[in-house]
Amino acid sequence: MKTIEMKKATAPLAEYARDARREPFVLTVGGRPVAALVPLKNADIETATLSTDPRFLALIERSRSRQKKEGGISGAEMRRRLGLAKKRHSA
Repeated sequence: MKTIEMKKATAPLAEYARDARREPFVLTVGGRPVAALVPLKNADIETATLSTDPRFLALIERSRSRQKKEGGISGAEMRRRLGLAKKRHSA
């Protein structure tokens, strides 16, 4: 992981982004990390945005907690309820 103090980060953003394709790049202020450029693989803009949205992350955590406490239904049952159950073909 590369790090650079913000005051010394004078290159164009595009240059840092190119470097970040190979490894994460962390900007620091007074030695403390304040921002990071990380490579995104197999992610679209929506995934990247939601993965850092505190409201979305809180919603996911509440859902996981509720499922752990109350249980849930299987994927097969969900597909059945939504009418997406796989149809079996007879041979």
